[in-house]
Amino acid sequence: MRIIRTHEDIEAGLAGLLKLDARLEHVIDKAGPVPLRRTEPGYRGLANIIVSQMVSKASAAAIWKRMEASLGEISAAAVLSLTDNDCRQFGLSRAKADTLRRVAAAVDAGEIDLGAICDIEAPAAIHELTAIKGVGRWTAEVYLLFCAGHPDVFPSGDVALQNAVGHALGFELRPTANEVDSLAVTWSPWRSVAARLFWAYYAQEMRRDALPVTP
Repeated sequence: MRIIRTHEDIEAGLAGLLKLDARLEHVIDKAGPVPLRRTEPGYRGLANIIVSQMVSKASAAAIWKRMEASLGEISAAAVLSLTDNDCRQFGLSRAKADTLRRVAAAVDAGEIDLGAICDIEAPAAIHELTAIKGVGRWTAEVYLLFCAGHPDVFPSGDVALQNAVGHALGFELRPTANEVDSLAVTWSPWRSVAARLFWAYYAQEMRRDALPVTP
């Protein structure tokens, strides 16, 4: 498994994608530079992804800033020390606070190793991550993509990616997650680069920054 670590890896992936699907040539031309957007694996990285779910980038960044100001290092132990009132003051919903605590408890108890999970194949890693209540497929896939550097993950449930794929490939209606899943099979083993490409396309052509927040 080739880990996506550098911009050179992104370039290799784009070249590989062109060989797999000629339709992506105009997507690459329109998207401009495709960001790497890597961050260190571990509790902090997964927590940041959880915080960014279902809110604007600005809102997620504000919540994260308040958490950092209060906790310093955002670790499993630090999150386990938070009260319900602390979480409300940060702007966390009850559901997000509970998910952050459940992940923290699993890490603290040694039930999951967020570093080691990066070295296993995506289906097994996603299964292990989503076994924690509140961690869904999107969260697991984005963790593998940006924190683990996994080369072959495409978060097809991401609405921005659905919109970008539909717009770029000429769909009349936004494709469903299942339809995008089927399309993305063609882009294996470079689906993670394809996801970055379509996020970049979305930002450039639809004028929105759709990438998940990363610390």
